[in-house]
Amino acid sequence: MTGHLALSARGVQMEYRDRGTGKRLLAIESVDLDVPDGAFVSLLGPSGCGKSTFLKIVNGLLLATAGEIKLHRVAKGREDAMVFQDASLFPWYSVLDNVAYGLVCAGVPRKEARVRAAPYIDLVGLQGFADKYPYQLSGGMQQRANLARALAVDAAILLMDEPFAALDAQTREVMQAELLRIWNTARKTVLFVTHQIDEAVYLSDRVVVMAARPGRVVADITIDLPRPRALAVKRTPEFAAYEEQIWRLIQHDRAPSAGEPTP
Repeated sequence: MTGHLALSARGVQMEYRDRGTGKRLLAIESVDLDVPDGAFVSLLGPSGCGKSTFLKIVNGLLLATAGEIKLHRVAKGREDAMVFQDASLFPWYSVLDNVAYGLVCAGVPRKEARVRAAPYIDLVGLQGFADKYPYQLSGGMQQRANLARALAVDAAILLMDEPFAALDAQTREVMQAELLRIWNTARKTVLFVTHQIDEAVYLSDRVVVMAARPGRVVADITIDLPRPRALAVKRTPEFAAYEEQIWRLIQHDRAPSAGEPTP
């Protein structure tokens, strides 16, 4: 990692109005966050804490009601690319055309886009599947294609919103290990949203713990586990200590205040 920032957020706030009652709902309250170039940072917290909302504000899908997000261009191409929980592949496109889609949207001629997309199919472990269609792929393979599509546009930062949540436990662990392999090769900055403590600890350089509504940062924990990380690191005392520390933070903040609905 370098000393450059890929992303900085200051005082980010998101407020909604209940259409029925007109009451104000503060979903995110004054979030500050710096993500260095090349870092893997996870946002972790209970359901309803605003972590996915924050990611969508970074991506520009939502407009914050206060504060500022700055994406620092540190690589050629787009500043960011989003990887959602649902792979959202076009069923009428082959894997190769799905991976090339973002490049085509950016104005790259289709033939050139396909050439540029091909190496990313190999990078994510889909060798031999370029001409297959989404219905011919497993859930894990579809997410590999989804990740390849995000990588192909050469974004400076990958925004990942619980990309493995729909996978079974075994496939999820395989994909976690694969994501670290790909990250180590591609050296992209990653901002990763999850509610799984072990996933956040295993993947991340830092785990940013968010409180229940209104979402706010309650801890920013550096994960001092050596890289590269095998899945076996999850069975070490050091890993368990991080899990316990984060679990206590989340449990301490989980209970809603009087009169507040459970997130």
